[in-house]
Amino acid sequence: MNIIANVFLVLIVFIVLIVVISSIRIVNTGYLYVVERFGQFHRILEPGWHFIVPIADFVRAKVSTKQQILDIEPQSVITKDNVKISIDNVIFYKVMDARAAIYNIENYKAGIIYSTITNMRNIVGNMTLDEVLSGRDKINNELLRVVDEITDAYGIKILSVEIKNIIPPAEIQQAMEKQMKAERDKRAAILQAEGEKQSAIAKAEGLKQAKILEAEAEREANIRRAEGQREAQLLEAEGRAMAIRKIAEAQAEAINLVNKAIIESGTNEVVIALKQVEALQEMAKNPANKIILPNEAISSLGNIAAIGEMLKK
Repeated sequence: MNIIANVFLVLIVFIVLIVVISSIRIVNTGYLYVVERFGQFHRILEPGWHFIVPIADFVRAKVSTKQQILDIEPQSVITKDNVKISIDNVIFYKVMDARAAIYNIENYKAGIIYSTITNMRNIVGNMTLDEVLSGRDKINNELLRVVDEITDAYGIKILSVEIKNIIPPAEIQQAMEKQMKAERDKRAAILQAEGEKQSAIAKAEGLKQAKILEAEAEREANIRRAEGQREAQLLEAEGRAMAIRKIAEAQAEAINLVNKAIIESGTNEVVIALKQVEALQEMAKNPANKIILPNEAISSLGNIAAIGEMLKK
């Protein structure tokens, strides 16, 4: 009897341990547990240790509160100008309300994907191919706004919508490549023309400067040459003036000496005779002058000549 009681007691203890262990729930950081009691929402378990009632309570879902990524497969979209292109997106989102994410929609991930695809087709369908290729930011911002409004109903916050690739048809790609090549060739030709233009301008400026410098050099040479000639003429004139001045000074000195001799010696017949001879010589230099001399004058001239010979000696 005691053995049966002991076994029964051990069995009860074992069952109690199983129940206690099964009632413990450990929630990891970054997750929330949605708990139902008898099929109805009961509470949200946050990270940490929690006890639930076995059999009565049931963990309906484990929801991650971390930022998550949805990679949407490429989708065919027709643009406004009837070009079929392929676009794939990446969605960054975060669960803000775990209860709404579980009970307001059957599968919130599928809801995000289909909302994004539908609205992307609507947005791109109102744009031309060139607008799509050059307006990625516009498409991303519009998708973010629209999809975020839709997912608010089931507790999802859309953080970012990014277009990974836009793939146009092969013939469009070839046409775009040809256009890009033509644009590159055009830019190269423009750059080459600009370079030749700048080179021609620089060459013309160089020739202009060379001619200006040459003209300035010629002008400077002419000025220097004129100044040299003027200096030479001035020096020559100064030399002549100095020579004339020296001759005048010598003549003045000679006259002074004669006057001094006259003053010192008084009126001398010899001097008077010499003066008469000089006067006659000056008169005789002019061919228009005719000199008639009397006999007495001729004899006087002989005497004067004799006196001159005596003075020379």
